[in-house]
Amino acid sequence: MTVGVVVFPGSNCDRDVRWALEGCLDIPVRFLWHEERDLSGLDAVVIPGGFSYGDYLRCGAIARFSPVLESVRTFAEGGGPVLGICNGFQVLTEMGLLPGALTRNARLHFLCEGAALTVQPAHCHWLQGYGAGESITLPIAHGEGRYQCSPDLLAELELGGQVVLRYQANPNGSVGDVAGLTNAAGNVLGLMPHPERACDPATGGLDGRRLLASILG
Repeated sequence: MTVGVVVFPGSNCDRDVRWALEGCLDIPVRFLWHEERDLSGLDAVVIPGGFSYGDYLRCGAIARFSPVLESVRTFAEGGGPVLGICNGFQVLTEMGLLPGALTRNARLHFLCEGAALTVQPAHCHWLQGYGAGESITLPIAHGEGRYQCSPDLLAELELGGQVVLRYQANPNGSVGDVAGLTNAAGNVLGLMPHPERACDPATGGLDGRRLLASILG
């Protein structure tokens, strides 16, 4: 069991993810530099938070063209588990692996706080450790976390059980209170909150541990 964690110039949560996986769950991690293409031997891939390539255009817009993500796309389309956290969620939407877009927060402020969430696991592989309607709290830290999509697309996502995490008190103006989405197959999850920062009671609680532990099956 080995998890690949993508590292872009500007990533700042890659080591947090490794600490949570290796230190809390004893799951080995292999860092994947953005120019790498070899995902052999990996059981899952995490695209962590940060500011990939400095987010000089918009969040995730440059990262989507990196060589490693060509391999991640193939991995995901073959059913491999892929998790995108914060900037990773933005990257997944830019790649088209998840629908919609992440834009500037409604009040144009960076938010760094705990967020109460409601979980609807549906068919998402990453959330099977949680009960339907369960309330959890995960930290958020973003300036561009406002999920946007058309009303028709939102209705389609809700009907298909793809809206798997919702804010209880929407902090950023996301439509439908969306905090996390899965793809139709359930193997790709993107979320703005940081589960890796909620894996130890001393550093933010334990509500994120079950999400990352889902890799263990």
